Amino acid sequence: MQLTQGLEKSTKMKRLNVVSLKLVKESTLSYRTNVIRNPKDAFEIAKEFIGDEDREHCILICLDTKNKINCIQTIGIGSLNSAIVHPREVFKIAILSSSASVIFAHNHPSSDCTPSQQDREITERIKKAGEIIGIELIDSIIVSEENYYSMKEHCLM
Repeated sequence: MQLTQGLEKSTKMKRLNVVSLKLVKESTLSYRTNVIRNPKDAFEIAKEFIGDEDREHCILICLDTKNKINCIQTIGIGSLNSAIVHPREVFKIAILSSSASVIFAHNHPSSDCTPSQQDREITERIKKAGEIIGIELIDSIIVSEENYYSMKEHCLM
């Protein structure tokens, strides 16, 4: 009898979680175009979302194979002069929205769009992560209410 009870305990079935993920559209934005042709187009879109924020906000603009925007999401909110962003958060939404490429954008509340060393480092990390998973980082843009700085235009990526 004891041998049977011991065998039943060792073969007891375990429970595994089965999950699914779905992308939920929260809202839409009326805008003159849904295609990104150059850094200024990306700036105009990013400015609508984060240009006048009083803390650093990071967004991801996800694009399909024709550079049409298929998703925009906030991926980080920080303090007056910094925000913590990790490539896994950047590419999570890009993968879920079946994006071919992305544009990373964040604001500088000071209105000085000059990139910091941290801005350059996170851009490089995102670029390398994108190369590994096959989603290209097209540009990394710093925005304010009135101007922007494109890392691609300044040959920093």
